[in-house]
Amino acid sequence: MIAAVLLTVALALLAAFQLALILGAPIGQFAWGGQHRVLPVGLRIGSGVGIAIYVFIALLALDRARVVDTFPDRFSAVGMWIAFAYFALGIALNAISRSAPERYAMVPVTIILSTLSLVVALG
Repeated sequence: MIAAVLLTVALALLAAFQLALILGAPIGQFAWGGQHRVLPVGLRIGSGVGIAIYVFIALLALDRARVVDTFPDRFSAVGMWIAFAYFALGIALNAISRSAPERYAMVPVTIILSTLSLVVALG
């Protein structure tokens, strides 16, 4: 349960970061390849989709830890393995970013997210 709560907190912080990007904060060098200081509309929409994904994964994690009862057990079990794969892939994608700030900030973040989601998936 602790890993699920920590994952949810980390995802909430990441959602706040994405919301700041949507609202035009000049921190785009940490996201989406780091090519835009302020994100263009298309990437802002992508950040909105990212927030929705984070909410869904947080619900999966809390369901898997039996903090909430939102999904069938099998669905949350499989979903957490997919979330783990998503974050593991994120490690690689952030590691090859052309943006040094994105690499240095987001690789550790995705390692944490990946590790926590693995712990939750293992149940």
